[in-house]
Amino acid sequence: MKLVTKKLLLAAAITGLLAGCDSGGITIAPETNDNSVDNSTGGGDGGAVVNNPCASYEKAGSVKQGEFNSETGNCAYNAAFVDSGNPLTVDLVIPALENGAHLFEGSLFVGNNYDDDTTMAAAGIAEGGDGARLTVQAGATVAFPDSTKFMVVNRGSQLVAVGTAQDPITFTSLSDVEGTVGPEDVQQWGGMVINGFGITNKCAYDAEMNTSECHVLAEGAAGKDQSNYGGDNNGDSSGHMEYVRVKHTGAEVANGDELNGITFSSVGSGTIVKNLQVYSTYDDGIEMFGGAVSFENYLAMYVRDDSIDIDEGWSGSITNALVIQSETDGNHCIESDGIGSYKDTNDYSALIAAGLNSRPVIDGLTCIISAQSEGTHDPGAGWRFREGIFPMITNSMVIGSFAADENGVEGSNYCLRVESDETTAALAAGTEASITSNIFACADKTKGGPIGADELEAWAVANGNVFADVPADAALNPTAAADTGLQLLEGPLSVFSIDTDSMMVNDAAVGISPVERAYLGALSAGDSDWTVGWTYGLHDGSRAQALWFEQQ
Repeated sequence: MKLVTKKLLLAAAITGLLAGCDSGGITIAPETNDNSVDNSTGGGDGGAVVNNPCASYEKAGSVKQGEFNSETGNCAYNAAFVDSGNPLTVDLVIPALENGAHLFEGSLFVGNNYDDDTTMAAAGIAEGGDGARLTVQAGATVAFPDSTKFMVVNRGSQLVAVGTAQDPITFTSLSDVEGTVGPEDVQQWGGMVINGFGITNKCAYDAEMNTSECHVLAEGAAGKDQSNYGGDNNGDSSGHMEYVRVKHTGAEVANGDELNGITFSSVGSGTIVKNLQVYSTYDDGIEMFGGAVSFENYLAMYVRDDSIDIDEGWSGSITNALVIQSETDGNHCIESDGIGSYKDTNDYSALIAAGLNSRPVIDGLTCIISAQSEGTHDPGAGWRFREGIFPMITNSMVIGSFAADENGVEGSNYCLRVESDETTAALAAGTEASITSNIFACADKTKGGPIGADELEAWAVANGNVFADVPADAALNPTAAADTGLQLLEGPLSVFSIDTDSMMVNDAAVGISPVERAYLGALSAGDSDWTVGWTYGLHDGSRAQALWFEQQ
């Protein structure tokens, strides 16, 4: 009832504001955001002339522009400006507003969607850059009214959202803009879906990795919300995202899909993603369906399902990632499938032989997980590898000892889980898959295996990993300040890795060294802090609550 009421109020407000939206006689250059034209409006301050800074575009001789409210500083855009059934098909720049946000009544779909080769070729869409480009300027905030509204970047189109540490870009909810949202509230709007021309094992390929009629339905695909992904270009570019925050997302849409913070569907390696945060998300933080997009400096906080979810042959990398689950919610830090979704399990030996299974490379990951017995989806846990995935994981940590394991040692709050004959065989061989130079601190150490002739824990230790002995019925603080036999983290936030030579596990030195870098985990007090300035929820001055485990 609250969502419906809020939506009706917003719609009514925007309808009144946009009565004169299609004004003529204005020359627009969206790529350069030329605001020198006279877009004056009486606004809301008694008739005074105010320049309209809202985004605008020209199409078929008609200009559409958002309506500026000078009292709130916000720009409002109704469904006639853009929506799922009315996608953006020309370039558009969303500028930074001095003290306001861009409020969309409908969904924001960029570019047309195509589900057959003939129509797509006739439209001239073959790779990223052929379609519309949405540019979001540093410091801009884009907001949506409720969980039925979300954002899609279709194949051929691009999102260019490049913020700075001082002026990050935020995609969030109307409730967040209005200041009525709680710090861990989710499902305030849908989330983001980015579709590319990368490889997915949901399509058929020849020996040269060429395909045709590869149009897989993306998450959120139903009716006007339908979008498709897939192709044979793992180098495709869907744009550039840097210093971007995505907050309060996740919803079950018309076809039953649960939208993530951001879904990367066959997004190629030509896409740049650096300094990305997802915050308070109902489903997954980021989920990759095939493709080869890579990530550098990723922060996930209060994700209720999997903070990193891998499917359909994703072959990209993640370098430096910090995952912080809620004290009472969250499922996996990493959940990963080599082929597709787990329910579609079959004989995938041919796909693996063709190199179509997921092959992630992850380096410098710190997971601080909940030890709760139940969450929105499942109990808190570390890493799960299944379905013929070939992972390469180094210099990382899973820490589940800040709170006592509610279930005791019974296998649900594990640090490391490995399944499927193909995955265990690849890890045993050690050429295409490896897990090395990592530290695990959970009461439930492992689940699954064996790897070759060894139980999973014994194999992991033999391959340069370390397991802490965490009691089943009590917390074990892993910080230097606590002065226990487990010392991995330091600093007032308790998220910075101690120098490896000073780390302790089970009252002894860890006995491993970082591989080709200076420290284990996502952050080190001796290195630059890539989270400073632009993230939300971590540092004082830009959060609504303290971290549940930080030192006071």
